[in-house]
Order: sequence, then structure tokens, then C-alpha cells
Amino acid sequence: MKRPYFLLHLAKDLRLEWRSKDAINSMLFFALLVVVIFSLAFDPTRAVSRQIAGPILCVAILFAAVSALNQAWARELRSSVLDAHRMTPAPAASLFLGKVIANFIFVSAVELLLAPLFAIFYNLHPLGNVWLMLLAVPAGTWAILVNGTFFAALSIRSRNRELLLPLILFPIFMPALLGMALATSAILSGETDPAWWIEMLFGYDVIFTTVGMLMFDLVLHAED
Repeated sequence: MKRPYFLLHLAKDLRLEWRSKDAINSMLFFALLVVVIFSLAFDPTRAVSRQIAGPILCVAILFAAVSALNQAWARELRSSVLDAHRMTPAPAASLFLGKVIANFIFVSAVELLLAPLFAIFYNLHPLGNVWLMLLAVPAGTWAILVNGTFFAALSIRSRNRELLLPLILFPIFMPALLGMALATSAILSGETDPAWWIEMLFGYDVIFTTVGMLMFDLVLHAED
């Protein structure tokens, strides 16, 4: 039975990252840097840490994701691989979806490595339903990556793509960043219900995933 095209793209990206580990190493470095610097700068008590830990976690994930997204399409430019994708019968949406899922796996792996260190540095003992973090963090992460993957492809030919990507991505991602930060803060503090923010994140993900898949054909064949 023939596998869906997006699984082929996903397997390729996972195999390349397993061999090089370039994205994982750079993401882990940036995320750890953010966590350590903020923990030293604020020296938070247990009460304060629950208030600031959510936004700091979101910033760490954002910086880690951007460092990976800058490399997401660089491999496709080597040996004209991206040009070969244009000539295949596979739909452009499958390439986009495979790339987003691969980036999501990479960032999620870094988040799992970062979670125990984050809890130790900020002395966290969540007062809310900690299992909701399994909804809020992945939903926010997907929001970063589905937009970041799209705009990284859009700016891949630019000479200043490392600068251009954050300039485009951050304003679009701002509502999801706010929702992610407030949802994680609510879970850690237990003071408010994070359900509305989590629902907003999932709605955001559905909308921008759909838009990205529908419009990626225009991005992929922009130079045709």
C-alpha cells in the first residue's frame, strides 16, 4: 500500500535530523539559555515563579522554534531539492504538512528535555490541573510551527531570511503567544480556568493550518 506523500517528507526530515542533529542542538541551546538567564535575572520565589514561568516558557519555546525554522528549508535548497519538489506530482500541501509535523516533533523533543530543568530552576509546583499542559503547550507549539514553516518557505530565497522570518512571524503569532502564556500561567497558578485560552489555541491552529495548506502551492511555485 502506497504511503501518503506527507509521510514520505516526514520520514526524510526525521532521517536527516537523526543523522545531523543540527536543529535539536541549536534549539536546546537557545531554550536552555533563555531559561537560565531569566532564572538568574529574576531569582523568583515560589509564588512569583508561577506568575512568570508561563510567559518565560513560551519565550523559550519561541526562540527554540525560530532557530529550527531558519534551518527548515535550507536543506531543500541544497542540490536543488526544492526545485525537484516542484516537478513531482505530490501536492504542495503534503510537503508543507510533512515539514510542519517534523518540526513539531523536533520542538516537542526539546520541550520534553527542558521540562524537568524548567521545573527545577523555577521551583514549580503547579496548583492547577497539570495535565492541561499537555493540551496548552502542544497547541501553542503547533501555532508557532504552522506559521513559521509557511513564512520560512516564503522568505527562503531572501538574502536576510534569518531577520525577515521573525519580523513576519511574530506579529501573526502574537495572539497565540498571548493565549499560550495565559493558559500556562493559569495552569501553574491555579487561579483561573485555562479552558478558554486552550480552545482559542486549537481554533487558531485549525484556521492557520487550513490556510497554510491551501496557500502553500502558491509559495512553492512562486518562481515558476
